[in-house]
Parts: sequence; C-alpha cells; structure tokens
Amino acid sequence: MSLVHLVERLEQCKARFGTRDALRVLPLLQQLAGRRFRDAAPLARFHEAVLFVRAFPASPEILEAAERILSDFGRRAAAVPDPAPLEVPEVSGMAGTGLATTFGYEVARHLVRRHGRAVSIDWDAYEHPERLGLVLPGLIPALRDEASVEPHVSYRTWLEAAGGLSWLLARIGAPEQYDALELPLRWELGDSPATRTRMRLPVRRVFYHRDPPIQRREVSLAGVAAAERLPARRLSTAGGERMIGLARDTSAVRYRELHGFTYGDARRVYQIDAGRGVQIFLWGLRPEHRLPLRAYHAALIWKNGVPIGYFEGLSLFERMEVGFNLYYTFREGETAWLYARLLAILHQRLRVTCIGVDPYQIGHDNEEAIHSGAFWFYRKLGFRSVDPALRALTAREERRIAGRPGYRTPPAVLRRLVQRPLVYELPGSEPGAWDRFSLHPVALALARGRAPAVARGLARLGRFKRGPEEAAYLWRMRRDRRLRAEVLRLGSRPS
Repeated sequence: MSLVHLVERLEQCKARFGTRDALRVLPLLQQLAGRRFRDAAPLARFHEAVLFVRAFPASPEILEAAERILSDFGRRAAAVPDPAPLEVPEVSGMAGTGLATTFGYEVARHLVRRHGRAVSIDWDAYEHPERLGLVLPGLIPALRDEASVEPHVSYRTWLEAAGGLSWLLARIGAPEQYDALELPLRWELGDSPATRTRMRLPVRRVFYHRDPPIQRREVSLAGVAAAERLPARRLSTAGGERMIGLARDTSAVRYRELHGFTYGDARRVYQIDAGRGVQIFLWGLRPEHRLPLRAYHAALIWKNGVPIGYFEGLSLFERMEVGFNLYYTFREGETAWLYARLLAILHQRLRVTCIGVDPYQIGHDNEEAIHSGAFWFYRKLGFRSVDPALRALTAREERRIAGRPGYRTPPAVLRRLVQRPLVYELPGSEPGAWDRFSLHPVALALARGRAPAVARGLARLGRFKRGPEEAAYLWRMRRDRRLRAEVLRLGSRPS
C-alpha cells in the first residue's frame, strides 16, 4: 500500500471510535512508523493525524504508538529535502522545523527569555534596517558619531557587537519603540517541548475513547445554566506563570499572538476539569493591561495533556462575546460537547447569560470559517442572528436543507448570513436586549464627554475593575440597573 494511501486510511479511521475502523488505527501507526517521508505534504498530514490520535486515543497501545512516533518526528522533518511547506501557518510548529515572523515586544521578550539562541533576528528578511538608526544611537553612545554623518551604517554589526536581540530587548526604552522596528525573528524549533509535536502536560488519568464520539446532535445548550458545577482549583503564581508561558508558546508556533496570553494574570489562573480528559485553564488580565469598559478572560484547552484550542471572552454586564478556536488538527474531536462545557464554565464562574459570536468567527472576512461551515455549527446549537432579515434567510436555508438531501448552502449565501453577530440567550437573560448593541457608540460618547451617567457609573466601579479579578467588576456592574439601561440605550441602534 502506498505511503499516501496509508496516511489517508489513518485520517479516515482516527476519529471513528467504537467501530471496526478504530481497530485499524494501531496497525496503521505501526506500518507508517517504519516508512520514510520524502515530501512535505504527506508528512504534514501524517503529523496531524498522529497528533489527533495522541490527544484522542482509543487504547493505551495506540497512545504509546503515537507518542513514540511523535518523539522522533524532528528527525523525519529534518530529512525532508524542501522543508518550507512545513513552516506555513496551516501546519507550522512541527518538531524539526522553524518559523519566521514579526512578534510584538512582549512575545519576543518571552521567546528569547524562554528559548535563548533558538530565536534570532532574521536579517535576510528585514526590509527596514534603517529603523534601527532611530533607536540604537540612543543605546550605544559610540554609534552616534558614525550614525550622525555616515550615509551607510551597518546597524546589524553594531547590534551584534552590543549583544544582539536579547541585549536590545533588555535595554529598549518602550515596547512601542521595539514594535516600530518590525524586526522579523527566526525561531529554530528543533525538538523543543514548545513544538506542537511535543508540548504536553502531565495527566493523572488518560481518557480513552472506546465508544463513538459525542455528536453535535447529541449536544444541547439548554442545560448549560443548570449543569453541575465543574471542579476547579486555583494554581500557585508559579504554576500560573508556567501555564501562561505555555499558552504564549503554543500560540507563537502558530504565528499568533493573543492579548490574554501576552498579558495574562498569573496570580489567578484556574484549572477546571471539564471531563473526558479535558482540562481548561482560565485567567484574566493583569490590572495594568485591562480594557477600559469590558472584562477580558482567556483560556487554553487541553485534552489528555495536549493543547487543542483556546478561548477569549469580552464581557459587559451579563453579555459576553465569545471567541472559540479549536485548532484545526482536532476539529473532529467532540467540538460541540466541548463548546457546551466551556459555556457552562463561563456561566458558573462569571454568570454570563447572553453569549454573542462576532461575525469574523462565523465567516465575515474569514474564508476558513466559510469553508468549514462555522455558521451552521453555531446555528445547530441554537444560536440565532441578531438581524431579522438574516433570521428569515436562515429559515429559508433550513427549509432547503430539510427538503433537498445533499444540499449545501452556497458560499455566497453564507457570506450574507455572517454579516451580523449570532447570539444565544441562557435562562435569566432578557430576550433581545443586546440584539442591536454595539460598544462603539458608547465609547465615542464617553470620549466626547456626552455620556456623563456612564462615566459616573464606571467611576464607581473603578476599584472593582482594578481589583484582583474582573469577575467582581462584572458582578457589581450587573447590580447597577441604571448603568446597564444607559449603556444599552447609547449602544443600541434603531431597527
């Protein structure tokens, strides 16, 4: 059997728990373990399939076989003649590869502190070396003589003589100065535990998938508000710092930066056991980096010790805009059940009752979400559009789907459906209250001094906003009915 065909069979069988196909996973892993990969594309597909199996194993033998393959993956990747396709954002982060991009100051400093010489300036890709002339003379007095009168200064030579990237990050005056340089960095991943291949958390008990996976049709959000309280514990500050560091790494290897990972508050990181081998680590922002109006929370989601996705939430009163991203490798892994558990955690810990989904999440200016049918994922869970015309269009599409087997909503129609946010209201939420709301006019009114009642209300809540946790800020905010009414009035547009 050809190499590509073996990988295809593994992809087909990997998530078919509780079926005869599941019994084929171990023999396929054993066969593929001995094969050599000369092309990047099948190797990348093999990596994703094995990583899925490691996170969602059907037996101890399968987990062990997957871990053995992954532990040696750096050698496989290094043997590919053209590794460039392994560094594109869709598959980046594999052991034995690297990546090159521009990171902000905080993430760059984290990477250099954590990974040392594996992170360096990608001089060949640097398009603006002259920008160093705005910063380095102020840091290296001897350079001023040359920089002031010479037409062609080798700032690279000066920076490397001074100590390179780590020296620059330690001495630069402000993060904004560094960010303005737009320095491209090169991160040689090697066999680092920061790679997607090798990042793990120790787990006490692995959850093995011996039965068919929980399907979306089996998941209902109706019981989220009444769900049993999930066990949680607060990490030590050192444990919180380690977790947020892992979050930065797992995001950076995917060419991403998330505000909550960059500025997370390590003093209050909560580990929540969601069941079925899933651990969710939830935290807020450090007080000095909190948003002026909304509360912000982030989470990293782990399955059997493998990071499989993340979340960020922006809350105002009882409403939260939820951004949920399950990494593409794991999107066959009980996504709807996991989303319901996440909403239960948010309701239990933050008492949010109105869940909003931004248009980008479902496909607005996001072709990946259009192709994956993200709109229908949320709609089938019970979300509705805030726009009456789009609700009518949704109903027409649902009738077509019901009446025409095999029908799929055309991309052009999906692009219309995702123009406005989706919303789901838990019990206790005021139906439709937030349908026409936008934060933008509220913020503008505050900036122009035309929202004195809101300004006074926020001032009263200031000590809670700056307090240990923003959950207290949300709780106090919900109690201020006058403030809520005024914010809604300013932020709601006419039909």
